[in-house]
Amino acid sequence: MKLLLTSAGISNTSIHNALVDLLGKPVAEASALFVPTAIYALPGGAGIARSVINGSLGDPFCELGWKSLGILELTTLLSIKPELWIPMLQETDALLMGGGDCQYLTYWIQHSGLAALLPSLLRKTVCVGLSAGSMVMTRFGTTYGHHTLPAESSKSLELLDFALHPHLDHEWFPENSLANLEKLAATLPMPSYMIDDQTAIKVNDGAIEVISEGHWKLFVP
Repeated sequence: MKLLLTSAGISNTSIHNALVDLLGKPVAEASALFVPTAIYALPGGAGIARSVINGSLGDPFCELGWKSLGILELTTLLSIKPELWIPMLQETDALLMGGGDCQYLTYWIQHSGLAALLPSLLRKTVCVGLSAGSMVMTRFGTTYGHHTLPAESSKSLELLDFALHPHLDHEWFPENSLANLEKLAATLPMPSYMIDDQTAIKVNDGAIEVISEGHWKLFVP
């Protein structure tokens, strides 16, 4: 698998270089598809999605200088023919998973048909996660509860055998202090990476590397 799990996007040179390494070419020569689905399960989600796409919110993600950028909305896929979106997905270089609600995103990855494609897709396509878009790849996810999905719906895909807690010590998320995240991590059976917005987890064919110009902590229960 080729994954770059970020807290807030491509926030510094080190993370940018890690992305280029996974892509095997410059961003300007790579195509990308952005998945905004998780954002819609937040209050004001439509406006947040627009801000992430045009680069006016957070660190560079969609507006990173991609050769081409498209939008892949998972909730539409069940109602259109597979030949309209599967070849497009298979030909793209990077799949950009936006943040928002982990449970909502996991549900639509599973029910849209994308989950079945991921094992083969991630052999060549780089999945770049942002916040919840990163968390869903691990064994731990959360929900804000602003959806009507069954409560027992999965909150993550469990592709990686650790938990990821983004936005460490971020002023917008006071609950994400190191002390609070350590308390949460202590209740989980798997290792937890706590990362700030200047940190990312690079996964390349099973090798895990922390890329950081900020601060982070690995908690092993």
